[in-house]
Amino acid sequence: MEHLSEVLKILDGALKSNQSMAANYAGLLADKLERSGSRREASAIRERLARVPAALISAQRGAQAPGSLGGLPVDGDSRLNTVDVSRPSVGEVQLLLPSGLQARLQEFLSSVLHHDKLQAAGVSQPHRLVMHGPPGTGKTQTARWIAAQLHLPLLTVRCDTLISSLLGQTSRNLRRVFDYAQEVPCVLFLDEFDALATARGNERDVGELQRVVIALLQNIDALPDETILLAATNHDQLLDYAIWRRFTFRLAMPMPDQELREQLWAQFLGAYVPSQLSVDQLAQRSSGLSGAAIEQVCLDAKRAAILAAKPQVEETEVFRRLGLMMAMMEGQRLHSLKSEIQWLRRWHPRFFSQRVLAAAYGVSQRQIRNAIEEEDGHGDQGDESAT
Repeated sequence: MEHLSEVLKILDGALKSNQSMAANYAGLLADKLERSGSRREASAIRERLARVPAALISAQRGAQAPGSLGGLPVDGDSRLNTVDVSRPSVGEVQLLLPSGLQARLQEFLSSVLHHDKLQAAGVSQPHRLVMHGPPGTGKTQTARWIAAQLHLPLLTVRCDTLISSLLGQTSRNLRRVFDYAQEVPCVLFLDEFDALATARGNERDVGELQRVVIALLQNIDALPDETILLAATNHDQLLDYAIWRRFTFRLAMPMPDQELREQLWAQFLGAYVPSQLSVDQLAQRSSGLSGAAIEQVCLDAKRAAILAAKPQVEETEVFRRLGLMMAMMEGQRLHSLKSEIQWLRRWHPRFFSQRVLAAAYGVSQRQIRNAIEEEDGHGDQGDESAT
């Protein structure tokens, strides 16, 4: 039966006398019916909801602005919300991943979209995906993309905010979050997952931290298979072994390779790419950078172009900002324009000739030459032409 999951959720809400839960999933069922072309049935559901004002309000929360969902779980101590609500849209979220990861991600998405069909055949799996890898490799963007594809709100939990100094409060915070995720159609995203799921057995662990891991395992086990749970960590080696077994789908997010870096430069620069700019050269020179770092370089270069009233970025400015990003990633401390000039000359001498550096920093070639000679300790003037 199509849309059986939503029907069962509505029934669960009714049996639990949970009007909000029943109305939320009735609203989701109406949305799915409308997208599949069954507008008459969708209208009938919404008309029935409209007869009960309270139910109508609950059902309409999904169409309102981010953060408008009512009754968000809060920390029992600070009374602050423990989740952030966002509503990514399909056109808003662009995702570039290696082909192997894209295939695995599509497999996960298909299992969610065809849950009822797979369940009827006895081969369904819990909708749980854990992403691990270095910072800036697209874990949060992937979570947003999944929520957009499913037309569901994204509930992001900053796991470190769940931790409380009060005995037992962290476990209660977890329970509130997981209970809430079952009452509203959503994608639950546990960011910085290692803050909660750190491996047990360390002699320095206190009893409370061990209980948090146990509480997390119990809450995951209590989730219905159709509840969508995503998790992300930069430190997969810290996760408890029992946590790994709870996630059917796993994505190891690597740093982008040459091909993916070319795609990232082209996407992030977009219409601001000048004809003479070599995306291939940018990809080669940005080896070791994450997708997030490449995006930041592009944003900075485009911002400079807009403020200078230029329709496209300048090649020199893109390479300059890329070079400074590489310096930061390598731990170089550039406190002055002179140190920037010296670094760029070392980093890419073929591109950053004395003439190019002089134009980029608005100084004379003599000043550039003096800075280079000061560092080199000799009078080598280098190549005077830019390539």
